Amino acid sequence: MKFAVSALLVAPALLATTATSHANPRALPFTYTTDTLGPGGVEIEQYVDVDPVRTQDALTGAKQYYLPTAFFTEVEIGLAERLELGLYMTFVPDAGEEFSGKAIFPGEGNGLKQRLRYIFANPGEWPVDVGVYGEVSENEREIELEGKLLLQRRFDRLRVALNISGESEWYFSSQHEWTLNPSAGITYEVTPKFHVGLDSWMRGEYPTNPKPKVRPFGLGPQTYVGPAVMTNFGRLWWAVGAYVRVTDTGHDLQVGEPYGPVYFRSMIGYDL
Repeated sequence: MKFAVSALLVAPALLATTATSHANPRALPFTYTTDTLGPGGVEIEQYVDVDPVRTQDALTGAKQYYLPTAFFTEVEIGLAERLELGLYMTFVPDAGEEFSGKAIFPGEGNGLKQRLRYIFANPGEWPVDVGVYGEVSENEREIELEGKLLLQRRFDRLRVALNISGESEWYFSSQHEWTLNPSAGITYEVTPKFHVGLDSWMRGEYPTNPKPKVRPFGLGPQTYVGPAVMTNFGRLWWAVGAYVRVTDTGHDLQVGEPYGPVYFRSMIGYDL
């Protein structure tokens, strides 16, 4: 817990450096833009997600909030012009035996991911920058195939980005489901070292085997919107987003349900 909160709130002043910009920073923590590393470039990124949800004290039975976390370590490699490989390790620690009725972190588990991102033209050559993204994920519960269509339009210092995204998930319990998880955002370059924006994302799960008769809250779709800030120090960058759930705002979150009222993501990247 202390490590997650420290990683989320780490002061950008501690990260400052005067190096020339080399990295490929993420100004929007959930929404991909159409930027890629150049051939031979390598960058490492560390994500921390925090999703406050309700649980039950295993001894007293009292309901309370707790802060489950998920950690992602990604190595990005520029394979060719506008073609990038990403290799992930994901870790979702158990909250401990003192809690019961724990929620499963939305769409994540302990495992690996591999993805490719390709942009069809250099930024600005087309009226709208267009790219595609394909990912394979393996964790302790399932195997996922994910595809994204990446769209971006630049207006001088302002960028508008949209990701149309979906997954096909095969659980080891023989269950299958489709997932829709689009995202969209706007980011503005105040200075080359400081960007501000608004980011949003949605997730909805649609099981087909078996298909539920009634859709519970935990299947969504749920949508989050919130501000995002990115500081770029050259080889090193840091981005954070704080999101509020804007769907089912009157829902009384129950023990074991995902999608808490707020959600946080912190990302740190370093160009190797």
